[in-house]
Amino acid sequence: MVKKYQPLDFENVKTYSLRTRDNKVNVRDHFACSPEARMSFASFIDRLPRVLGADSLRGVVEAIVKAREADRPVVLAMGGHVIKCGLQPVLKALIEANIINAVAMNGSAAIHDYEVSLVGATSEDVGAVLHSGDFGFSEETGGGINRALKDALPQGIGFGEAIGRSIIDKRHEFRDYSLLAACVEKEIPVTVHVAIGTDIIHQHPEFDGAVTGEMSTRDFRLLTSVVADLSGGVWLNVGSAVIMPEVFLKVLSIAQNLGHHVNDFTTANFDMNQHYRPMQNVVKRPTSDSGRGYTLTGHHEINIPLLAAALLDRLDGV
Repeated sequence: MVKKYQPLDFENVKTYSLRTRDNKVNVRDHFACSPEARMSFASFIDRLPRVLGADSLRGVVEAIVKAREADRPVVLAMGGHVIKCGLQPVLKALIEANIINAVAMNGSAAIHDYEVSLVGATSEDVGAVLHSGDFGFSEETGGGINRALKDALPQGIGFGEAIGRSIIDKRHEFRDYSLLAACVEKEIPVTVHVAIGTDIIHQHPEFDGAVTGEMSTRDFRLLTSVVADLSGGVWLNVGSAVIMPEVFLKVLSIAQNLGHHVNDFTTANFDMNQHYRPMQNVVKRPTSDSGRGYTLTGHHEINIPLLAAALLDRLDGV
């Protein structure tokens, strides 16, 4: 039997005064201030609304400033797209200002950085060359990186330092744009975390899986040492949706297992979209007991210069 419904009478609905309600946003505490011509960058940041992404940006800046003042690590973990956005000069400025004091990247970031250092360009048109069998077979990239890894194997250093040193020693024309070289020159940890088969240098005849695995393993252990000291510091995941979030979770787990009790640190994920692994492995799980995780969604080529400018402005003269 079909049940029959009649419209309800709203005459006795209860209301209340808007002035008595708790609101999440108000003009006194949260609204943006009007912009002005030729205002300073500090004024620009201060005039942003105090909600959502703008407040997250301020939160990350404050965490990094606090970490730097306390001599705690600020680690940049990154994917290849960050390099392809041309952000090396921005990130290098943060390295040289002693704001970022460790860099970890996936294999693609190292490749793009190497190519930029060598010829001042990177990022081939994959669709145009895939079916001709030419994708990923540049001799300078595959041969140069694989030989550099083999040459550095007896030295006891890892993947990142090996490539950075090779860029410097071979005097690549555009080495001033290399993050790997900048880290080596600054003598800060730079690590590369490789998944075999994901990078074009694994297609090259010079590729040796044992060498690549050993060099990346050394970097994995080095990064674990950095993360073991992360209490009070900051971990920035920029543009890596899978590799670096997974690496971070593992090195943090090892550090805790060995009794380092890493806590009270800040994490932030910068990306154009918020993906599962960065949200879980960077923002939420590591900070569930203590600390704070932030998400900032948007283009790297906008958000990272904004972050860098805010940091350099805050720390000017410190």
